Amino acid sequence: MTNGRVNPAQRLEDQGIEGLGNVYYNLIEPALVEAAVKRGEGKLGLGGTFLVDTGVHTGRSPKDKFVVRTPSVENDIWWENNKPLSPESFDVLYADMIAHMKGGDYFVQDLYAGADPTYRLDVRLVTELAWHGLFIRHLLRRPAREELDGFMPEFTIINCPSFKADAERHGVRSETVIALNFDKKLILIGGTEYAGENKKSVFSLLNYMLPAKGVMPMHCSANHAPGNPEDAAVFFGLSGTGKTTLSADPARILIGDDEHGWSDKGSFNFEGGCYAKTISLSPEAEPEIYATTSRFSTVIENMVWDEDTLELDFEDISKTANMRCAYPLDFISNASETGVAGHPRNIVMLTCDAFGVLPPIARLSPAQAMYHFLSGFTAKVAGTEKGVTEPEPTFSTCFGAPFMPRRPEVYGKLLQEKIRQHGASCWLVNTGWTGGAYGVGSRMPIKATRALLTAALDGSLHSVQFRKDPNFGFEVPVAVPGVDVALLDPRQTWADKAAYDAQAAKLVGMFADNFAQYAPYIDDDVKAAALG
Repeated sequence: MTNGRVNPAQRLEDQGIEGLGNVYYNLIEPALVEAAVKRGEGKLGLGGTFLVDTGVHTGRSPKDKFVVRTPSVENDIWWENNKPLSPESFDVLYADMIAHMKGGDYFVQDLYAGADPTYRLDVRLVTELAWHGLFIRHLLRRPAREELDGFMPEFTIINCPSFKADAERHGVRSETVIALNFDKKLILIGGTEYAGENKKSVFSLLNYMLPAKGVMPMHCSANHAPGNPEDAAVFFGLSGTGKTTLSADPARILIGDDEHGWSDKGSFNFEGGCYAKTISLSPEAEPEIYATTSRFSTVIENMVWDEDTLELDFEDISKTANMRCAYPLDFISNASETGVAGHPRNIVMLTCDAFGVLPPIARLSPAQAMYHFLSGFTAKVAGTEKGVTEPEPTFSTCFGAPFMPRRPEVYGKLLQEKIRQHGASCWLVNTGWTGGAYGVGSRMPIKATRALLTAALDGSLHSVQFRKDPNFGFEVPVAVPGVDVALLDPRQTWADKAAYDAQAAKLVGMFADNFAQYAPYIDDDVKAAALG
């Protein structure tokens, strides 16, 4: 049975998905909120937000993600990073999931990824939960209503949290599964209510498809100068490095929060919304993001709230530290209306160095940029996870290893070529510790970080004097107006200089040990950069 305001060009029955109950096609936000509340999927919050808990899974399940191993992708997939699933196991999984879904109500959203029409990917999301439809309607891009009449999805994602996989029968690891089949243009998600699996599945698709078209897919935020889309900047960074905070600069136009492409024409956002972490979110530090947490249809995920007043607690991490809100990009006043900009003039790689070794900013050569891009370094600090008692390095290649179907060097070389072709300036920015490691030193002042970034993006930083860092070989400014000169030389901020030298040597060794895996695949100039 078909329900909804749009009669699609292709129904689920046309795709061989038959026997379902009510199917609601392309409901808009009020209808999805209403359905989610009526079905008991969550609670209506202040301002008409939707409050939801995702149960056992409060984050992604990368160990349960599989790629179907077929001849067409055999030689292109990075199998050391992507678990293979046989075509036969996928077929059984698909048949069992469809059988499980029969008679149930489902919500379909026909959306697309990619603000540049040349590289647009039309995607259909079939979701068991109404609020998942709301979430993905925020996070992807919405076709005009008249476009839906002829919409034909290139890929279909079926998300059925109530379906539990059978590890032995389906060739997977647990009851949770995310399975990508590039030949059948299908993604199956089961056994998890965490909505982030939907958006990251689309990102994984683009990460596989776009390099073959000469487009660099990037796990980054991006902005551009007001009135000048040609003055674009991208910000790579793992969780906790400040990617969202630093790109959401009120003095610049926000292109996007998390996922972008870099083509021969310029840069473009993949998404239509933002999925922001809300831990310690405040109206003072991030007023625009904070304001979205009381706007109609914003999805509030895994936060603690007062049962009487419905007020959110931004400090209570008893459910998870990975609490989030999802909202459309137009909730941000200075967001780009097009999601498209020129070639990035500045590439910023963010790291949170809890070892206290890296300077607050450094200028990178193209080879050094590839080295740090492939390294994808940040650090966990004591107390963030059970058993972490001192800083621990985290290396996630390309600043997003879980979403990279191809080998890292494919993305690294593509980025290096585009940097050289378009003359982008590259910067490594440390938002971590100074004056000592975590527990001894202090967090890098956000005011200093913003001042250094402003100077980098407006070009004035190029005119100051630089020195060569003895540990990593990149260039570090000696003095920058408005920034305490002592911060620019990390060694001088340590009371015990010998302790700094030992810590620096330790970190350099960690980088070298991690980078050894890429040595057979990279050029000599990048190998030289790895030696500092």
